[in-house]
Amino acid sequence: MHYIEAIFLGLIQGLTEFIPVSSSGHLIIIPKLLGWKDMGLTFDVALHLGTVIALIAFFWKDWVKIITQFYAHIVKKKDYIEMESSGSYGRQMIPIIVACVPAAIVGYKWDSYISEHLRNPYLVIIPMVLIGLVMLLGEKLGRRNRPMGQMTYKDYIIIGLAQAMALFPGVSRSGATITTGLFLNLEREAAARFSFLMSMPIIVAAALLQFHKNFMKVGVHGSELAVFAVGLVVAAISGYLAIRFLMNFVQKKSLAAFAIYRFAFAVLVLLIYRP
Repeated sequence: MHYIEAIFLGLIQGLTEFIPVSSSGHLIIIPKLLGWKDMGLTFDVALHLGTVIALIAFFWKDWVKIITQFYAHIVKKKDYIEMESSGSYGRQMIPIIVACVPAAIVGYKWDSYISEHLRNPYLVIIPMVLIGLVMLLGEKLGRRNRPMGQMTYKDYIIIGLAQAMALFPGVSRSGATITTGLFLNLEREAAARFSFLMSMPIIVAAALLQFHKNFMKVGVHGSELAVFAVGLVVAAISGYLAIRFLMNFVQKKSLAAFAIYRFAFAVLVLLIYRP
């Protein structure tokens, strides 16, 4: 593997992990379109570690408040009302855990099967198109009048199920969860923020598990380590910029542009890709 490939794929991973166009789909399809050898799951893990760093860097203040307020409520028996001046962050801990359960179950049961059998470009473009259609429908039907503070456990579970579906290549975690939030009439910014906060435990757990399976057990040759590190750093930087872009974008604009991109990308694959 060359550094230029690592930089390019790190950039693709960082941007598409958080923008609703499917990172796994792009990492499967683009190397094939360019005639590059599949970099394998170990390189994918390095890129996902980069996006974990991006998530932590962007939302670390939120998570510090969530954890400290939750700790104060559970251990020190402080009422959340006493902490309202700094925002009711601690209240989000249980909802985030609840929302992560479906993805944890699907990942535990079918992660290996998905990784080994669903990396075909033709299988990827089907959910690329379907989720694009769902995104357009969510924009049309959603009233977008509910802030995150009005979410219920029914909302958490439904959005959690959407996150579980995003484990399949071509779906997109942010695309599935933000769109589901729109169907539940959440404000775009609320849907996006909860989507990212909810995704962190799953992304971190999955990255650590895959790191153990692919790095610790299989190992990486010394010559590959520097290339992997370059991909990780590029994914982290581009991922951070992608989160910042999307959080600003959804406050004012529709997801329709991303749906159109998904359709165009699917058409491109059909026109160019040959097994």
